[in-house]
Amino acid sequence: MGARAFGVLRLPSGRLVRGRGLRRPLPEGPVPEFALYLLGDPPPETPWPARWVRWRDFWLPADRASFRDVLVEALDRAGAERVEVACGGGIGRTGTALACLAVLDGVPADQAVAYVRAGYHPRAVETPWQRRFVERFGAS
Repeated sequence: MGARAFGVLRLPSGRLVRGRGLRRPLPEGPVPEFALYLLGDPPPETPWPARWVRWRDFWLPADRASFRDVLVEALDRAGAERVEVACGGGIGRTGTALACLAVLDGVPADQAVAYVRAGYHPRAVETPWQRRFVERFGAS
């Protein structure tokens, strides 16, 4: 997964994570080796390992403690594997998760939304409560 590939965010450590919307076709190129799916209902089965976080559209993860654990796993795997983070549209929930990953990787929480908007999608992290969640994520 090259850094110039559509939807790929380069974290401060150099790790790459692809964000995408599941309502769009799988992008060309190598498939993920691990995925994190952020959906209200269970995701479709995939030939690669995946974790599901129950997360309704426009809201926040249902279990915030386990969400942090899954993000730590995704960040660790991104050091050596192709990691994908996806929700239905690829902007709100995906952007929020990418911003939280950026916080785990060293971006100050109050700068993480701007970091993801600049490096992934200009409308990432769609709602005020998603922005607050990212800002508070660094303190939890």
